[in-house]
Amino acid sequence: MPRICLVRHGQSRWNLENRFTGWVDVDLTEKGEAEARRAGELMKAETFKPVRAFTSVQTRAIRTLNIALHALDRLWVPVTKDYRLNERHYGGLTGLDKAETAVKHGEDQVKIWRRSYDTPPPPLDDPSPFPSLTDERYAGIEVPKTESLKLTLDRVAPYWQSTIVPAISEGDLLIAAHGNSLRALVKLLFAVGDDEITSVEIPTGNPLLVELNNQMRASSAKYLDDSRAQALPKI
Repeated sequence: MPRICLVRHGQSRWNLENRFTGWVDVDLTEKGEAEARRAGELMKAETFKPVRAFTSVQTRAIRTLNIALHALDRLWVPVTKDYRLNERHYGGLTGLDKAETAVKHGEDQVKIWRRSYDTPPPPLDDPSPFPSLTDERYAGIEVPKTESLKLTLDRVAPYWQSTIVPAISEGDLLIAAHGNSLRALVKLLFAVGDDEITSVEIPTGNPLLVELNNQMRASSAKYLDDSRAQALPKI
């Protein structure tokens, strides 16, 4: 059966600082680098040999992929980078401390912005404090001002169908991306309902190995690090 591995990037600097990151480009911490290396080691122990890899255009995901591929001894495989695998855009929450935002707006409201399927945060009207939101990697692309998980899925799903699915016939594939772009893929692969997907968590640096059936849906799945595994949707 064809297999894919989904890996959320290792801990980033803004993960450590408990800030909403979204499309802002931040790097990995030392812990994040170690998580990425461990992800590669876990995949190697599983005899997972990706023939191609996919990632976003954000540094934390790209570096996670490169570190993991190095640990796999497969740094040579072709890599495709695309903004459609970027993290969800957190709009006006971008850069804010999560705890302080909950105090200011109330935990219930922030939970809706963070976890509801189709309610986006307020838009980010002025991206100037975050130069990476308007740099050359997005030339010709209309950068969103905010996104819900549904809007994230709206860009991830066509990319999955048009670019990743055709590559599955080549062999094992590795996708290194972000919490919400991977949640969007999990929603597709496991046919997760709109309400259920809001409770799905994707741990950093823990490869999710998925075997696919002929309909390109999950037939089996497991996290490779049992000690940091999260509950998976029913197949």
